[in-house]
Amino acid sequence: MESMGKKKPRPRRSFTAEFKAEIVELCRRGDRSVGQVAKDFDLTETAVRLWISQAEVDAGERDGLTSSERDELAALRRENRRLREDVEVLKRATAFFAKETR
Repeated sequence: MESMGKKKPRPRRSFTAEFKAEIVELCRRGDRSVGQVAKDFDLTETAVRLWISQAEVDAGERDGLTSSERDELAALRRENRRLREDVEVLKRATAFFAKETR
């Protein structure tokens, strides 16, 4: 009885930028609702709405970070994390060698 009503989570899928752009264009035409487009392509309505919002930001129709700015921010955060780790290693090495020379 526990399994009734509980669905297995869908595995995470990734989509190309071209596919997302096609879906956004279908929604913008107005022939079908966002929900209908999502259903027709076996997508979640939330994902389609997020793609539409991001397309509006990229086109300058809405405030927010563009896709290229998001990519740059992610890369800078990765680099920042790596540099912090490097500094931590250097601090430990400095402390280790300082003890040895005394």
